[in-house]
Amino acid sequence: MQSAFSWIRIKICNVQAYTSKKHEIGGVLIFVQRAIIILIGSLLVGIGVNVFLVPFELLDGGALGISLIFHYVSDVKVGMALLLVNIPIFIGAWFFYRSFFYNGIHGLLFSSLMIDFLYPIHIFGKSVLTIPLVSAALGGIFIGAGVGMMLRNEISVGGTDLLAQMFARRMKLNPGYVIFSFDILIVTIGSILISSTQLFVSYTTVFFVGVTISLLVSTPNKHTIAFDKASDRYA
Repeated sequence: MQSAFSWIRIKICNVQAYTSKKHEIGGVLIFVQRAIIILIGSLLVGIGVNVFLVPFELLDGGALGISLIFHYVSDVKVGMALLLVNIPIFIGAWFFYRSFFYNGIHGLLFSSLMIDFLYPIHIFGKSVLTIPLVSAALGGIFIGAGVGMMLRNEISVGGTDLLAQMFARRMKLNPGYVIFSFDILIVTIGSILISSTQLFVSYTTVFFVGVTISLLVSTPNKHTIAFDKASDRYA
């Protein structure tokens, strides 16, 4: 009888060890997946900003658009400006929207770093691209692809979208319309402050960013769902 109990205890210990090891592997896979997504997404955003927008002094909406305005007006680095613009937003998120803070801080830091790291390639954009409208569309697609890829996996790069969502909730408005209105307002103000900025062309960037993000976010991501369920299980 005692040997039977000993055998059962050994089996239980083996099952617990196997389960614990499985949890650790799942956690590592989730971390690696999110790291790869942040890397690729930030790379796309950095290319979109530096190759397609900066050479023609084009704008985008949101915090990135504000950062580009600061860059064109005062020559401060875009990534650094993006980080500074997001500081008060993330402070507010820490107190009122904690999940946004945790899901966005890594994407924000890495995207800001990647944008400034890739800044030298704006020379390539100046030498190759000649049509601002085409550059605006391509920039919107690259930025939208990077941001959309991260949003699709519940990773954010911060920005004024959170403020727009909070405003929409308080005023009982459609968040999508409020975010779009914020973007248009930022681009319009930027075009007034920066004489070389072409308003319609920057609107094109906003349009393509929005369309690309919408297409990516609305597409089901089976792998992400599986990893999300794993993360809940291993939490």
